[in-house]
Amino acid sequence: MKSIKLVLLLVLVVSLAAVVFQNQAPLQVHFLWLTGEVPGIILMLLTAAAGFIMGITATLLVKHGAKSQQ
Repeated sequence: MKSIKLVLLLVLVVSLAAVVFQNQAPLQVHFLWLTGEVPGIILMLLTAAAGFIMGITATLLVKHGAKSQQ
């Protein structure tokens, strides 16, 4: 069991390293009137973080709405 966890951890680390090395090229980003260049990996991390925060916020709002109706 311990060796399976170690192999899975190694696979995840290698996969993450591949994603980071393949997405270092700068991407041009347009937001409203702002334009800039951001490395691809940073853009993916910011997008994932924003989605995570929106998901947690939506969950909390739904739970709060269900409590207020009771």
